[in-house]
Amino acid sequence: MKRTAAPAVLAALVLALLTACGGGSGAASGDRADDTPAPVPSVSFAAPERAAAPAAYQKLTRGEVRLEQGPFTDRVQVTGGSLGAGAAVTGHLAVTSDVSELIALELRAAYYDADGRLLGTGSFQYAEEGHDEHKGGHTPAAEGAGIDFEIAPKALTGTPTSAVLSIPVLVNE
Repeated sequence: MKRTAAPAVLAALVLALLTACGGGSGAASGDRADDTPAPVPSVSFAAPERAAAPAAYQKLTRGEVRLEQGPFTDRVQVTGGSLGAGAAVTGHLAVTSDVSELIALELRAAYYDADGRLLGTGSFQYAEEGHDEHKGGHTPAAEGAGIDFEIAPKALTGTPTSAVLSIPVLVNE
């Protein structure tokens, strides 16, 4: 007796699949014409993560400016990094991976005292468009041999003796 029920269940299943897959015509297939493609679902990507906060403790030698290893450090060369007057970190960054023009750059500096305690941070941003809005009218040169930078600290809690640089943003063509 169960054999006679199996064809009926199978027939109902096939009918349900055909109806669900749009196998019918007219009103069963919706109001779209047969040649109109189905709408494509939107896709969104997660926003890039912000750079990690600087380490609360870094034991560096007096006057040292260290470049922290990160995703862009193999593509650049930082030279002349020094901790100058007013605790600003100055230096020169050149892209070494290719000769394309620099479009956007962000450098961050974390400032430390002689005991390795974090005193504060500062940042430098460069964007190809609108780059003439830097403080003091200084316009960094992004073409050719690289870009000069100066990173002034914000609200230090002491006198820094060293700094660690990081590169959270580097975009070139």
